[in-house]
Amino acid sequence: MSNNTLRDAATFEVFRNAISGLADEMAITILRTAHSQIVASSMDFSAALCDASGRIVAQANTCPVHLGSIPDAMAAIMDAFGDSITDGDVYILNDPDLGGMHLPDIFAVAPTFAHGSLVGFAVTVVNHTDVGGWAAGSMAVQSTSIFAEGVQIPPSRLVSAGTTNATFLDLILRNVREPELLRGDLESQLAACHAGGIGLQGLADKYGRDEFDLLVDELLDYSETLVRSQLDRAPNGHYTFEDQIDDDGLGSDPIPFVVAVTIDGADITFDFTGSSPQVASALNATASFTRSACYASLQGALGSDIPANSGFYRPFTFVIPAASILSGQRPAARGARGLVAYRVIDTVLGALAPAFPDRVPAAGDGGPNSVAVGITEADGRSVILWDILCGSWGATPTGDGNDGISPLGANLANTPIEELEQSGHIRIDGYGYLPDSGGPGAFRGGVSTYRDMTVLHDGATVQIRSDRRLSVPYGLDGGGSGAPSQNVLDFGTESEQLLPAKPHLTVSAGSRHRQVTAGGGGYGNPYSRDPQRVLDDVIDGKVTVAGALRDYGVAIDADALTILVDATRDARMNPLSSTSSSSGRPLS
Repeated sequence: MSNNTLRDAATFEVFRNAISGLADEMAITILRTAHSQIVASSMDFSAALCDASGRIVAQANTCPVHLGSIPDAMAAIMDAFGDSITDGDVYILNDPDLGGMHLPDIFAVAPTFAHGSLVGFAVTVVNHTDVGGWAAGSMAVQSTSIFAEGVQIPPSRLVSAGTTNATFLDLILRNVREPELLRGDLESQLAACHAGGIGLQGLADKYGRDEFDLLVDELLDYSETLVRSQLDRAPNGHYTFEDQIDDDGLGSDPIPFVVAVTIDGADITFDFTGSSPQVASALNATASFTRSACYASLQGALGSDIPANSGFYRPFTFVIPAASILSGQRPAARGARGLVAYRVIDTVLGALAPAFPDRVPAAGDGGPNSVAVGITEADGRSVILWDILCGSWGATPTGDGNDGISPLGANLANTPIEELEQSGHIRIDGYGYLPDSGGPGAFRGGVSTYRDMTVLHDGATVQIRSDRRLSVPYGLDGGGSGAPSQNVLDFGTESEQLLPAKPHLTVSAGSRHRQVTAGGGGYGNPYSRDPQRVLDDVIDGKVTVAGALRDYGVAIDADALTILVDATRDARMNPLSSTSSSSGRPLS
């Protein structure tokens, strides 16, 4: 290998890490400067860098289902402003029919110039606490039209050559419940875009414009080469799977998700024909959001260090029915569309399991529960508290599912108790894991997370988005299903009431709510699980003594915590029919 080749390889590797690190610097800027709990603590935001044509070059380690939607947002910005893009501009949008996803997710896009020439764009996406509409938090499942969900922002110039359009900003702030939180989080986005722009300009100056553009092209080609190489090693085939969301929150039947994944050499196609038409509630997604979920699914299945950029997306082809739950048509509501991405991921991974049998996990919790508590103070001031509760992952072919962690598509964090309690409007009474909730298997699914909350303010509204009550997380290769989710009002009292998975209610002071995430699916024959691991689970409180015998055939002395009988000796290859059910299924 020549010295020139070695130098070029080193230059490429330095550039690749530099621009990736720059995207992460943008994310850190948001994390350190955001005002709201849903951004600063639960980390519901994303950041990326694009080149001058709008192609994604680098993404921060943030929310995957945000990041894959950036190409559509960039196309909308480029179509709207084209040759009028000016140094010092910042553009924003949230309209799901014009490049956005749902109204709370506001994109901020800042062009970067070097020596008078457009080099690229710094892009941030933040899920804002509230953007108006009839329900606090702007994500009510029960919304039946986008006009009920909040302020709609088409691609717009918020900052022109360094000067903010104050009238435009005031118009937005007047339409939301917590204007100073939105202002603070939007300023956080602009700060991150500024940091990304400075870094991008520095890279262009360091390498010179021509070499900078060549390095960008090489980085995108590099990602494409890696993903095509992985696909080329997978067996060609047509892989199908079906899963579902329990209901639309308005009393519907289960909502089907159907996918046919075709791997043909180094290309992959996702065909969602047969999936549900768009629904009456706010569960509808955009096609960009559906594609994002597919990108995240394959990246998770490949399990290798492939930079996620526009080059990664090149092998993908999609068939997404119009006016479906996967591609809602205006004026469909889309505020609660997050569940769609999580179910798309579970459906796609179920289809990919035969193609990547050593990599694909069983189904996880189906997406974090979200509880929005809306308070109206005596003086008319609004307070919104977001409780984001992540559950668990499904078991993998080589290990137990992770507990208390965000699902693949989100990268969120559980909301800290202290942040929920600091306003004085709610109290957290319990928070932990539930035993026997992870799907049994040779490798156990992650266990359910629960949180008990008492509302201390009279007349508070509570909006809950959860699922996997009926369509519980599936196991793989003989593994059992995870436990269902639950929402219970006045938990532990005589008036205890099991709530629907997606309720919107008004409660009185003293009302107590328990939310429980679904458990992850198991992987493999439960009777082949190492008895010592079963005992360890009992000691850790993740499996009860009764559960150890029922699900794994392992009898344990409850007092001495020792194994009495290992019933797996004669049945290791005979999975228990009672624990091998699956809510998702391959299609015949």
